[in-house]
Amino acid sequence: MNRIAQRVAPLLAALLLVACSTVPVLKPAPLEMPAAYKEAAASGVWQLAAPADAQQRGQWWLAFKDPALTALIDEATRANASLAVAAARVKQARALAGLSESERSLQLGAGLGARRTGADGVNAATQYQARLSASYEVDLFGGVGANVSASRADAAASTAKYHSVLLSLQADVAQTYFRLRATDAELETLARSVDLRTQGVKVNQSRFDNGDIGEFDLARAKTELANARAEAIGLQRQRVQTEHALAVLLGKPAAMFSAAAGPLPETLTLPLIPAGVPSLLLQRRPDIVAAQRAMVASNARIGVAKAARFPSLMLDGGLGTDAASASNLFKWNAHSWVLGAVMSLPILDGGRNKANIARSEAVLEESVAAYRQNVLVAFAEVEDNLAGLRILAGQAEQVDAAVVSARRSADLAQKLYRAGRSSYLDLLDAQRNLAAVERSEVLLRGDRAVTTVALIRSLGGGWDQVALK
Repeated sequence: MNRIAQRVAPLLAALLLVACSTVPVLKPAPLEMPAAYKEAAASGVWQLAAPADAQQRGQWWLAFKDPALTALIDEATRANASLAVAAARVKQARALAGLSESERSLQLGAGLGARRTGADGVNAATQYQARLSASYEVDLFGGVGANVSASRADAAASTAKYHSVLLSLQADVAQTYFRLRATDAELETLARSVDLRTQGVKVNQSRFDNGDIGEFDLARAKTELANARAEAIGLQRQRVQTEHALAVLLGKPAAMFSAAAGPLPETLTLPLIPAGVPSLLLQRRPDIVAAQRAMVASNARIGVAKAARFPSLMLDGGLGTDAASASNLFKWNAHSWVLGAVMSLPILDGGRNKANIARSEAVLEESVAAYRQNVLVAFAEVEDNLAGLRILAGQAEQVDAAVVSARRSADLAQKLYRAGRSSYLDLLDAQRNLAAVERSEVLLRGDRAVTTVALIRSLGGGWDQVALK
């Protein structure tokens, strides 16, 4: 036995040294990233995201100071079906991680039974048995440990995906809510146009009845009124569809949900997102965290595939008793025991292990590429939304000035027309310009709210030291 041990020990030591390299070192994904966003004068160098999925992202929607929005997001978080699916997947992944953990634990089993044997009823006998068995796989080459690591990374990725779905749900609710309120504001603008056109018809009807104007101006006024009413009716369709989309996010049938009209106010308070957002905040994006966890899992599974090429060692043992009567079953002289160790080594597998390693390495390559793509898309989204807010702010300044001018122009045109110093076409042109500019102002207001939410989403759902304007 000593000679055998002396010969086997060097072989086992060599195999153990090889096993240490079965799980490769995960290298950072090769990325060329800017030191700062193009749309912001931020400082800081990009680095491989250190997952911060456990960090508190905060209730960012409270910065909008809108109780109705807060209530809708709370309701969606409780009842949304997509979020429930993501939560169930987290439970599945954690259960699978538990299964992997169990593979490196001691397995114990017990059995108790009786068996009667004989031939044609002759010399029939009853044999009673009790058994206690144990088995344990020695993780010589790290295959079991690598599988546990992969399963844990899968569970962490599922958790990060859940946070990604949650963030997307919250942002979708906020954006849909602001679109609905912007549509209400647009409808309010159209309602003013309808009232103005109605008054115009009344004035023109009176002047026509008195012979001050011809039928042409009256017909034109009625046409403008009908067009304004039709436009308002058409916009109701858009509002209904937006309301139905909000119902789905809340986990409700569309027929059982209705949102009260609430135009987006001109004094809407928007959170001022810090212009110099450092790239470090991208560590908070759950989709990037999920992509990185997927890389870790893929890398660990290479170790599982490589460990399959080496021997596996299983230790087992058993303790039991056999007796002809139940009363003698637990007497010492009836007991028996067994101890064993079995080492198995694949010799010919038709190239299966080699192919499995190649597949695992290809999966890692795929996950690395997916991670790089997620990071690039994340930075592009931040740039898009920062640029969007900057451009919308400049556009809003010009539209605000245009609204002031258009209102003054419409007022003057009204006075000139009533005084008989201009035609009705001039009045209609001024009123059309005013209606168009007012609608543009409302749409820009909604776009700024929606883009602010989009920026918050692209930054991972939270930020520090937010100043409000």
